[in-house]
Amino acid sequence: MTEANSEPKALGPNYRRLWTAFVASNLGDGVSGVAYPWLASAVTRNPVHIALIGVATRIPWLIFTLPAGVITDRSDRRRLVVWMDVIRTVLTLGVALAVVTLGGNLPNPDEVAAGEIASSTGWLLGILYLTALVFGFAEVLHDNSAQTLMPSLVRPDQLQRANGRLWGAETVANSFLGPPLGGVLLGIGYALPFFFDAGTFAVAAALVAMLVGNFRPKRESPEPRPSFMTELKQGFRWLWRHDLLRSLAITLGILNAANGMVFATFVLFAQEVLQLSATQFGLIATAGAAGGVIGSFVAPGVSKRLGSGPALYSSIGVGIATDLVIGLTSQGWVAWAMLGLASLSAVVWNVITVSLRQEIIPDELLGRVNSVYRFFGWGMIPIGTFLGGVLVAVTEDALGRETGLRIPFFVAAALEAILLIYALPRLSSSKIAAAREAASAGKTGSR
Repeated sequence: MTEANSEPKALGPNYRRLWTAFVASNLGDGVSGVAYPWLASAVTRNPVHIALIGVATRIPWLIFTLPAGVITDRSDRRRLVVWMDVIRTVLTLGVALAVVTLGGNLPNPDEVAAGEIASSTGWLLGILYLTALVFGFAEVLHDNSAQTLMPSLVRPDQLQRANGRLWGAETVANSFLGPPLGGVLLGIGYALPFFFDAGTFAVAAALVAMLVGNFRPKRESPEPRPSFMTELKQGFRWLWRHDLLRSLAITLGILNAANGMVFATFVLFAQEVLQLSATQFGLIATAGAAGGVIGSFVAPGVSKRLGSGPALYSSIGVGIATDLVIGLTSQGWVAWAMLGLASLSAVVWNVITVSLRQEIIPDELLGRVNSVYRFFGWGMIPIGTFLGGVLVAVTEDALGRETGLRIPFFVAAALEAILLIYALPRLSSSKIAAAREAASAGKTGSR
C-alpha cells in the first residue's frame, strides 16, 4: 500500500484540456509579444508613445481588477474564460486587418531597427492604443477566472505539481516557441503574427468550453448574496487582514513596477543598444523559456530545500543582479543569459505564491481575494511602464539616447534592493507554514 501511494495520481482529462488551452494561447502571446512592440516601433520612435501601449494594456489591472474578482465569484468561471478568449480573438483579428489595410506604408521589419518608420500611419497608433486597452480588460477577467479553475480540477496536494507543469508549458510556448515564430512571421508579413495569435485564442476558447464539471463558486452561507460592493469590500478586507498575503501583494506590486519600467522601452533598447534584428529580437525572448522550464521543474524542490521564504528572497536577489548586468551590457548573448536567469527566478516565485494562494484562500472568496492581490501586484505594472518611458525621455537629452535607454535597469535594481529589505522579515518560511496550517485547520473545522 505504501508503495502504491507513493506514485503521484494522474491530473486527469480536465487538467489536460486546460493545459492545452493555456499552451495554445501562450504560444500566440509569444508571437504577439514580438509583433506588437515591433509594429509600434515601426510607427514611432518616441519612448513615451511606445510605453503608453504597454500602459494601455496594463491599466485595466489597476482599475478593473477588483470588480473582476466579484464577477468571478458570481459567475461560471469556465464561461468567463471562454468569452474572454472569444473577445481577444476578435480584437486580434481587427489588428491584423488594420495592418493588411496599410499595405506598403510599413517599412521592411529589419529596417525598423535602423530607425525607419512608417509614413501616413498615425491612425494605426490610435488603433493599437484602443485595442490594447480593451484587450487588457478582457485579460483581467480571463486571468482572474482562469486561476480559480485549478482548485476545481485537481486535489490540494496536486496544486504545486499542476501549477508547475502549467507554468513550464506556458513558458516554453510563450518564451521559446512563440517569439522566434513571431520573428519569422514578421519577416513574411506584418499581419501574419496577428492572424496566428487570433487562431490560438479561438483554439483555447474551444478547449476550455470542453471542461466537464461545475465551475460556479461554492457558497457556504445559506444567506442571500450580498450586494456587489459589499462582496468587493469582503475580498479587500480578507486580504488586507492577512499579514502574509498583504506583504506578498505589496512585494509583487513593486517587483512588477520595476519590471514594467525595464520593459517599457525594451524594444528600443534591443534595437539601438543590442543592435538586434526582428528575428534576433524573437530569439532573445527564448531566454525566458530556458529559465522558465528549469524553474517550473525545480520550484517545488527549491522550496523544500531552501524553505519557501529563502526561495522567495532569492528570486528578488536574482532580479537585482540580472537588471544590473543587462543595464551594463551591449551584447545580445549576455542579455539572453540574464533574461533566462530572471525567468527561472520568476517561475519559482510564481509556483510558490500561486499555489499558496490557492491553498489558503476559501473557495467562495478565491476570485475576489485573487483580484485584490492582482490589484496590488499587477496594478503597479502600468505605473512602472509609464515611468519607464518618461525616465528614458527625460534622461536621454541630458545623458544621451543610449544611456537613457540603460537607466531604467539601474533604477529597477535599486527599487528591488529596497524591496528585499522590506520582504526579509515578512515572507519567512515560518510565516508561510503558519498560514498553511491555519487555512487547513479552518477548512477541517468547516466540514
